[in-house]
Amino acid sequence: MKDLNCHLIVSEQVASLKITIDKSKQLKMIEKILQSGKIGQEALLNLLVDRCVVQQQNVEGLDGLIFECLYFNGFDDIKQKLNSYFSYGLIKLNSGFKLNYQPLQDLLIIHDFEEADKLTQSYLCLLANLSQKYSRNWLYFTDVFSLPCEDLYILDKLWRIYSRDKFGFSIQRKIWLSTNCHWEQFWSIIGWHKNGIPVRYPREFTWNLNAPDGHLPLFNQLRGVQVISALLSHRAWAKDEFL
Repeated sequence: MKDLNCHLIVSEQVASLKITIDKSKQLKMIEKILQSGKIGQEALLNLLVDRCVVQQQNVEGLDGLIFECLYFNGFDDIKQKLNSYFSYGLIKLNSGFKLNYQPLQDLLIIHDFEEADKLTQSYLCLLANLSQKYSRNWLYFTDVFSLPCEDLYILDKLWRIYSRDKFGFSIQRKIWLSTNCHWEQFWSIIGWHKNGIPVRYPREFTWNLNAPDGHLPLFNQLRGVQVISALLSHRAWAKDEFL
């Protein structure tokens, strides 16, 4: 009878989880479900599998939250099942992309955001063919125009899904637009400036989920705003299928 009641409570919690869109409420509900022990973890895993494997829905923030909680807090057998269904992570990376983004997905899954940031910058330079044209390893704003929409979008999605929708180019874009493209205000909101002074790389940046929304990935604003302005205005974000 006790197990039956627990199953009923968990079922109700999972049902409410599916209709809640506020990420903070979703996280609290997932944590509450986890407190139900094995029954709760199995319910979350079943929900994740149903959404991403059975129904093959587009991976969303809720899926990232469930994956994160089970990956870091699941029982060993739950983790094994999670790995059997999602051995490469939540995002399927097809061969149509210019580069192999699995190493980035691997880093983001374990929340190694500092190394993931370095790798992201390398990807952007490779996408702009800098290694074939020049010896520099940073972008000019003219390089941004050549970045493929599909690859730029998948980089952003990887960051969003594994950061509770805190990090990513599109998150930065929303914040930037909300300030009417006011750079100083933008820098302050995302934590790149403190009291009007640029924070120092890398020790003064926050490499975990306690960072402000939009804090990562980084760009060197000391080189000016043209590069990040071009990136946040990229044609990729104007396409409905990429939003």
